Amino acid sequence: MAKTAEYRLGPQEYPRGWFMIAAAEEIAADPVPLRFFGREFVGYRGESGKVYLTDAYCPHMRVHLARNTTSYVVKDGIRIEGESIRCPAHGWRFGPDGKCDDIPYSTHGIPKAACIKTFPVVERAGCVWLWHDPEGGEPEFDLPLFEEWDMEEQGWVRWRLDPLGTLPVHPQEILDNMADVAHFIPVHGSRDIVYFENEYRDHVMVQRFGAGHRTLVSSGEDVLINDTWYTGPGILLSRMEGQHPSIIMITNTPVEDGVVRVWYALMVKVSGTRADDAGISMARSYQDVALDAFAQDFELWQHKEAALTILQIPDDGPFHKGRIWHRQFYNPREKAQEIRKSVNGTHVSIDNRPGAKPQAA
Repeated sequence: MAKTAEYRLGPQEYPRGWFMIAAAEEIAADPVPLRFFGREFVGYRGESGKVYLTDAYCPHMRVHLARNTTSYVVKDGIRIEGESIRCPAHGWRFGPDGKCDDIPYSTHGIPKAACIKTFPVVERAGCVWLWHDPEGGEPEFDLPLFEEWDMEEQGWVRWRLDPLGTLPVHPQEILDNMADVAHFIPVHGSRDIVYFENEYRDHVMVQRFGAGHRTLVSSGEDVLINDTWYTGPGILLSRMEGQHPSIIMITNTPVEDGVVRVWYALMVKVSGTRADDAGISMARSYQDVALDAFAQDFELWQHKEAALTILQIPDDGPFHKGRIWHRQFYNPREKAQEIRKSVNGTHVSIDNRPGAKPQAA
């Protein structure tokens, strides 16, 4: 298990960006313990239904706010009151701004220091997203809109979130896949690659890919077209065109330095109107088939050794550019723009489309 420092990505152990931390349905009536970025969090819903995320430990005596089942605070069902969360040990209560708003037994008021740290989260597309920034800054780029999530009347079927557990790999090993043109044929069954290119555009990394496939296209003349992009280092979306357009989502969120948690999901357009039971069943089959393809990558990552350096040959994709792009999220914001400028642009690895310019040897 290699760590950030070994990849020489930058001085920050964990990256800046938007990251998935839970399926929305996981954050229900009771506070939920969560662990990411080497620390404990607590997620909870206020009575309004809004999701909040706080530091896990009460500043009074460092009791965990969520890991308790026996306290009468828990048994009496008063852990959540309004938008506030109450500590199971002494009943101190904290509002959504992190400030203590009640100490039941205090005769001397509430100390100004009685606060817990809170973190910005957004609930969208069936997921809870955390903006993580080691410098504590506001989001510097937007979370994807996931427009298809709200297009059920146009025939889109919302995804089922498949939690794939943790991987003992650094995120760098996963992001390397974006430049890895050479693995598509032996791993995924692609054939006759028509084009493969990467674009680096500030906080976005894009992969554009067109090729035949052993089983997913009907003839040797058909081309499977995928546009795939990362928004920051933790959210991959991939759009596949065809009779039933689909959007794949893969998220990776650091749990510890060198360990990530992964989720997978797929939305598909099955008709021109709201899907019936048969359409939903077809969408789930699409998701299962695509998950099988992703599992081919997942198995490789699960058992590989850290590639701190890559023995790269000219026919490989631009691994070095991808790794430079990734550094922006492990460095202070003041250095991010310089890193982006050094790598922004398009790298074409293969282009056999009619009229394409000959590639340099």
